Amino acid sequence: MAKPGFISAKPLSVLLSDVFSDAYAKQGFAARELVTRWAEIAGPEIAVHSQPLKMQWPRPVEGQPQEPATLVLRVEGPMALEIQHSSDVILARVNRFFGWSAVGRLALRQAPLSRRKLAAVPRPPDPKAVAKVAETLSAVEDEALRAALARLGASIKRN
Repeated sequence: MAKPGFISAKPLSVLLSDVFSDAYAKQGFAARELVTRWAEIAGPEIAVHSQPLKMQWPRPVEGQPQEPATLVLRVEGPMALEIQHSSDVILARVNRFFGWSAVGRLALRQAPLSRRKLAAVPRPPDPKAVAKVAETLSAVEDEALRAALARLGASIKRN
């Protein structure tokens, strides 16, 4: 009887990437990173109170350049006015993320946000462990780099 071959497990994100890409494309998102990395793009102070819902692209007119899209954000009720005042900053950050002027305006929808549990902030490594790792890094000349590598090494050893 022949032995079955090696079976490698694939991450769920790889298996479902096409499904998610289709779902995001139906909402007008060219890339799902706008949704998944919203806190990095908009900044934590804005992302706490808003979520991107969809991008609405105007119909192209033949012979005319493509008009920028409208980004629809779900915003918590009391913060809608604050987000509206920050719209220029948000547009600049989103367009910087895309690398071109993809979004021309924001549309706000007031609704409660779906909250995800945030990962706990990892505690810094023990200073004694950092000092012990730093002793082994005498070949690194840059002091800031040596300190960063020592903290990284101590964190890795802790976990």
